[in-house]
Amino acid sequence: MWRRCLLALTGAWGMGLAIAPVMAQPLPKQAIFENLQLRPNFAPNPQLLRGVSGGSEPAAEFLGIEDTPTGSCVGFIDNHADHRLSLMTFFNDLELSVESAGDTVLVVKGPGGVWCNDDAVGQNPAIRGEWQKGLYQVWVGSRGQRQYYPYILEIHHRK
Repeated sequence: MWRRCLLALTGAWGMGLAIAPVMAQPLPKQAIFENLQLRPNFAPNPQLLRGVSGGSEPAAEFLGIEDTPTGSCVGFIDNHADHRLSLMTFFNDLELSVESAGDTVLVVKGPGGVWCNDDAVGQNPAIRGEWQKGLYQVWVGSRGQRQYYPYILEIHHRK
């Protein structure tokens, strides 16, 4: 009798230990506001960066420019870039695009100038073209003041 009780308790205790690590595992967290270094033929393509849009600075005032070849500098950004993108070589066709449920804006400052965009695809901005080697600051802002939206910044090399 004792043997059966001991086996039953040992089995239940063993199952509890086997299940406990699975139950105690926290959900994986996804990093936000990361920086990225890109080389030719980077993988995966696209690269994905995450963050939360918005800021207190009117983009045009902060940058000192209202219009760029890719669009007007509208919306609100933070006083520090959300991401730093280091290109190790020239890219002949690189696209940065934002996926978000809110109305976001995209600002890029780097070698050769400043580029802004709003509403390239619906309410989501994108900037595509030739990119020189160098360090780029990237902001994902919000069209409206005091509006903050989670986003995914997709970086595609179109070959």
